[in-house]
Amino acid sequence: MLSPQLDAASVTALVEDAVTAPSMHNAQPWAFRYRPGTYTIELHGDPERAMTHSDPDGRALHLGCAAALFNLRVSAAKAGWEPVTELLPSPEDPWHLANVELREPTRPDDDLAALHPALRQRHTSRFPFTDEKIPTPVLDGLQAAALLEGAKLLLPDAWHTEVVLGLVHDSEHYEAEDPAVREETASWTDPGGENDGPRREGIPAYAFGPRQYGSSAPVRDFGSWRPHLGRESARFERHPRIAILGTFQDTPMDWLRAGQAMQRVLLQATLDGLVTSMTSQPLEWPELRWAVRDPTSAMGHVHIIIRLGYGPQGPATPRRPVREVLEIK
Repeated sequence: MLSPQLDAASVTALVEDAVTAPSMHNAQPWAFRYRPGTYTIELHGDPERAMTHSDPDGRALHLGCAAALFNLRVSAAKAGWEPVTELLPSPEDPWHLANVELREPTRPDDDLAALHPALRQRHTSRFPFTDEKIPTPVLDGLQAAALLEGAKLLLPDAWHTEVVLGLVHDSEHYEAEDPAVREETASWTDPGGENDGPRREGIPAYAFGPRQYGSSAPVRDFGSWRPHLGRESARFERHPRIAILGTFQDTPMDWLRAGQAMQRVLLQATLDGLVTSMTSQPLEWPELRWAVRDPTSAMGHVHIIIRLGYGPQGPATPRRPVREVLEIK
């Protein structure tokens, strides 16, 4: 087998795949650096794209960057590289989140490369899902995917699900009463109109999905304070299937593991024919976050709530051009 080449075009292609990852409010808080001849791509967080009110500790920022890191690993494996990853390699620089050294593999990582088709298929769906039951083997596979990245995916029972849904709705009220959080959220969303076309970050109105009749599904309504003419309403699934992803500890290292696990779960779910959406609303409030976890589980810290099911795939949301997030020098 011929050895892969790592030139500027190859690195650009890898990063183009990486930035298809989700991030809080689609802020895309990542920056990549490549120094020719090193065979190492650096991942940095961009604090200018942090949610200072909703995410003051930067946990969600780390999750988004880690999702992009996982995509980079998938893309590298598909291109014939072994992506050897080092998390938090620079203690003096907390925003230097990871290094990925690309080596010629002794054995191709076919499991990682197999996820590549899902990179551009996966889109967050804020639309109603059907009530079709997800087969147990599929759910087992998603839990195994999280474990591979050092996190745990919990599938709450009916009682715990109702508790979590209640906390989601409580968090909506918290957000409604906090002008700073509302303003921050609004700054990353678009009520529709002329800004939808050229927007390169944030969540455009076409990705809001319909308004819910009632309040059954854990779907964040980005249009609740900025009405969008023509937006329809719909009934969502009565009994949403949710999964809770978390880790035992709550450090930046854990956040990076959790973000990679989240993305591995999302990509595997996409290949399995599922659609997904995520919410972190109750996790953004310390007084609610602790109550989301299962008190009988050793998983002490929840990082994201994932909604799983069958239904319409969500639309692609805009991405910044690679030249803005990749530095080669």
